[in-house]
Amino acid sequence: MMRGRYSGGKWLDSFHADQREPYITEGTPRQYSLYVPHDIPGLIKLMGGKKTFENVLDSLFMKNEYWHGNELGHQIPFLYNYTASPWKTQQQVQKILIEEYSDGPGGLSGNDDAGQMSAWYVFAALGFYPANPVSNEYLLCSPIFDRVKIKLQNRKSFEMVINRPSADAMFIKKLLCDGRPYSKNSITYKNITEGSKIEICLTGNPTGA
Repeated sequence: MMRGRYSGGKWLDSFHADQREPYITEGTPRQYSLYVPHDIPGLIKLMGGKKTFENVLDSLFMKNEYWHGNELGHQIPFLYNYTASPWKTQQQVQKILIEEYSDGPGGLSGNDDAGQMSAWYVFAALGFYPANPVSNEYLLCSPIFDRVKIKLQNRKSFEMVINRPSADAMFIKKLLCDGRPYSKNSITYKNITEGSKIEICLTGNPTGA
């Protein structure tokens, strides 16, 4: 768990994982402990492996401590893609899209901060998110659209087609990339810029649960 440390090496005596501390501008140590976007596999190893990491994520959401209005935590719902339960990303992202955004006054749960809140919505609604922006990787969730087509400068298009058997189907059951089975929980920048076609089959039941 993240904890404040003096320049001489001594750790702060006061420590409360679920309270704001003076060495943090916003948020709690529990929230900030998950902000290692540049080395998520390293964070998982440090925390004791994928199952322990999943438990840490579960704990944050069960304590109702995920704070969407603090943008440094925006990658947290997508981190389940690094565990054996990527369906939890799909579930949490859908919940946030519904509860944290509206088209009325106060439609954002925090100020837009140079467009970060809005950008999160666009990515999540499309079905992929750059948890580590320099990794060439976009973590998947379930799109809210039935079809997405992004026109590229090279006259190609990146396309996503979603097979949704019912209105409550939010869990990814099967993926195809350019007609071939696809087993990863992410797509790459190259998938987008080369004009891949991603087909997503959804189900109403969590897969892997």
